[in-house]
Amino acid sequence: MDLQLTGRRAIVTGGSRGIGLATARALTAEGADVALVARHPEALRRAADELAAASGRTVVAVPADTGSDESVTAMVAEVADRLGGIEILVNSAARPNTGQLSEDALEDEINVKVRGYLRCARGVAPHMRAGGWGSIVNVAGMAARRTGSVVGAVRNVAVAAMTKNLADELGPQGINVNVVHPGLTITEVTPPLVQRIADAKGISMEEAAAEVGADVGVGRMMTADEVATVICFLASPRAIAINGDPVVASGGSKGWVYY
Repeated sequence: MDLQLTGRRAIVTGGSRGIGLATARALTAEGADVALVARHPEALRRAADELAAASGRTVVAVPADTGSDESVTAMVAEVADRLGGIEILVNSAARPNTGQLSEDALEDEINVKVRGYLRCARGVAPHMRAGGWGSIVNVAGMAARRTGSVVGAVRNVAVAAMTKNLADELGPQGINVNVVHPGLTITEVTPPLVQRIADAKGISMEEAAAEVGADVGVGRMMTADEVATVICFLASPRAIAINGDPVVASGGSKGWVYY
């Protein structure tokens, strides 16, 4: 299937690693030009150089802090100038929910993952309206559907609610807005998490990984590239029939029926 992404211009926040970087890789493989956005310039530039060399597409590094109004405004203006427009936004800039997030950090987490996503969406919407089409994909997480982390649940539920509001507002203007809930996904931060589980239970890393995967419908954790494939589709014009509703990219949760 042609996702009709050739020549499209995208921003991926949290683009220097994890699901964000995997999504940027998927978008460039489909022919899109991408601006990678994150706070750390060196890691960002390395990622951009690698993606550009591998894909042959235009990939630019734009350091920015999505927790700052001024930084986001400057970032959007720079991307629009360097890429010539903006049609896709993938919001993925947030600290991973490893179960170690203190409740004292809730305000900071809301500022970055909720208000930060909203800042970026508001910033790019005029460019998408001007071009007659746009897609915004917000990466949240399965903590929106389960207890165990107050910070994880609150920020991800808030992202889902924000997504639906934006979808209703921007849909008539040709802009799709969707939210993706990954489960525990294999990225750079996964091994330490699995190691903590192994240490706590006195088992091996392999046994801990298998234990985590046993709760997943397909029997294992998803990779960042597998989640990125779902996001890439939602970011494309082909996904017009999906707007405002959550899409779960976790490999399936055993025992629950959602309808």
